Amino acid sequence: MTEQYAGSRPTLEAVAARAGVSRATASRVVNGGTGVRPPLVDKVRRAVEELGYVPNHAARTLVTRRTGAVAVIIAEPEVRIFSDPFFSQQIRGISKELTAHDTQLVLLLVEGPGDYDRIARYLAGGHVDGVLAFSLHTDDPLPAMARRARVPTVYGGRPGWTVAPDEEPVAYVDADNRGGARAAVRHLLALGRTRIAHICGPRDQTSATDRLDGYRDVLPGPAAEVVEEGAFTVESGALAMARLLERRPDLDAVFAANDLMASGALRVLRERGRRVPEDVAVVGFDDMSGVAETTDPPLTTVRQDIEGMGRLMARLLLRGAADGGPGPSSVITETALVRRASA
Repeated sequence: MTEQYAGSRPTLEAVAARAGVSRATASRVVNGGTGVRPPLVDKVRRAVEELGYVPNHAARTLVTRRTGAVAVIIAEPEVRIFSDPFFSQQIRGISKELTAHDTQLVLLLVEGPGDYDRIARYLAGGHVDGVLAFSLHTDDPLPAMARRARVPTVYGGRPGWTVAPDEEPVAYVDADNRGGARAAVRHLLALGRTRIAHICGPRDQTSATDRLDGYRDVLPGPAAEVVEEGAFTVESGALAMARLLERRPDLDAVFAANDLMASGALRVLRERGRRVPEDVAVVGFDDMSGVAETTDPPLTTVRQDIEGMGRLMARLLLRGAADGGPGPSSVITETALVRRASA
């Protein structure tokens, strides 16, 4: 039997010869095609294993029209991405799901407005089979770029932009931000707190506005206007807490829109001699590993399954890409209050 090699690397012809099938049949099996009888599929797979054959990626792309790669785009500066555990947890979930489907993750960062031109060229060049994008702001150009490039896209977070009647519905995964915020404020009310402030996130992000709306649902009118805006960072939470104490030194509870801002608030309260939870009760949002359990005192917070949401985003994209696009899919995941010592 004569086997064909390109140097020391076995070729598809060698696989076909070892399996006793045509090159076309071997190609269909290697590239995930259909219409090959199970016994022949087993022969080809055995030949691949015996020869150590590795498919040529460029050739495979021409046959399948698939690159085997997905772009993950985070619309935040690099310093925030690598300092906020939220992003690492979500990327971990995405990576696990993509790995399980033999798909590569390509991370694209948005450091400034100039990066969008680079990303637009990359997407238009057909380098990836789909896009997973999160932490978008309302004026973000990415949705329009993805539409122009005709790349299947799933978003992390409820869309904050208007979808035209002639456009496909947006596929996204989000947590029940509004319901989780309601649960946080109701918990503080049940503790007997009556002067409840809120540290909200950036109001150009839907997660922040939904949590703010949840706070206002439970405390309508003037009672719900003790609000300061942060940026989902520790330092912004500390600054917002200081401003709240200047405005309302008599406040007895704070609901922060994420755990990092809550940890900043705890630091300022401690510096100002306010006991938590005796003087001021504090509730966060996210239940991020490495944050909520390590604050002083440990943080009562609203849990969302960050890693699970990442896996779900990837699953929706991969399922849709196989069918020609993600289609009208959106998922809202549950949240739950996790009680610890801060409230």
